[in-house]
Amino acid sequence: MKGDVIAGRPERIEPGPGQESVWDYPRPPRVEDTSRHVEVIFNGVTIADTVRAKRVLETSHPPSYYIPTEDVRMEYFVPSPRRSICEWKGQAVYYSITVADRIARNSAWTYPDPSESFAEIAGYVAFYAPEMDECLVDGERVTPQPGGFYGGWITSEIVGPFKGVPGSMGW
Repeated sequence: MKGDVIAGRPERIEPGPGQESVWDYPRPPRVEDTSRHVEVIFNGVTIADTVRAKRVLETSHPPSYYIPTEDVRMEYFVPSPRRSICEWKGQAVYYSITVADRIARNSAWTYPDPSESFAEIAGYVAFYAPEMDECLVDGERVTPQPGGFYGGWITSEIVGPFKGVPGSMGW
């Protein structure tokens, strides 16, 4: 079956017309502009809405969408003490989001001082889709990247298999 893992290695799913395979994405990853309409909704409030997002594309990962802070309702964001390191992008800092009585802890992140190769995502915020009510790309509700650690968004035009499924740590 396509997408199965054989001897620890994933079997690439062949993309259909209008689709992309995450196995065609580069490593190290790259950033690209997108004019797709990207929306993030939490507790009934649209907290991000843009047509100026950037996608980070990396082998085996669905795209992560980074939204300029000018298009994000930052009044709902509270800095978190959480930090992480990406070997490509540098140190990420996190935000918790509070809208009325709901809090989504560590549900958004940014790279305030990214590596030189990713300088263009400084001032942009990304979101963990499972923590939000909805994350939409051109009106399509995204499926979160499996596993809970990575922040990729899966849409109908993206095929895998995707890093994050059981057994994929070595990919």
